Amino acid sequence: MSTETAASPRSSVSTHILDTSIGRPAEGVAITLAARAGSGAAWETLGGSSTDADGRCKDLPALPEGTTHVRLDFETEAYFLKFDDKQADAQQDAPANRDSGPQDVFFPEVAITFAVKPGEHYHVPLLLNPFGYSVYRGS
Repeated sequence: MSTETAASPRSSVSTHILDTSIGRPAEGVAITLAARAGSGAAWETLGGSSTDADGRCKDLPALPEGTTHVRLDFETEAYFLKFDDKQADAQQDAPANRDSGPQDVFFPEVAITFAVKPGEHYHVPLLLNPFGYSVYRGS
């Protein structure tokens, strides 16, 4: 009689970023994936990747068995600094010209934490602009 048990199905994560201030994908944003098994457990950094020309990050590491919480860290500062004031000028009210200098970034990083269940896929898009962001569970 075998003592092996069937492994529980693993969860998986994908993401993409749309820069809503210009209506285009956000290319070249570094993303780090971390996971933990239980709300009191320590975070384990699993690795990361960067968004491609379509704003997608298709090669995030697999989640370990037993993962209950996932954190995606988006390094947005370098992305916004590429645009200087031109991106803010494209916005209707151009708040960057009122509120900050050309090298100031309001959201230098965005960290999203969410719960996962075994065997499910989680697509978590980030809608980003210089002064706001939102996320949702996609499909």
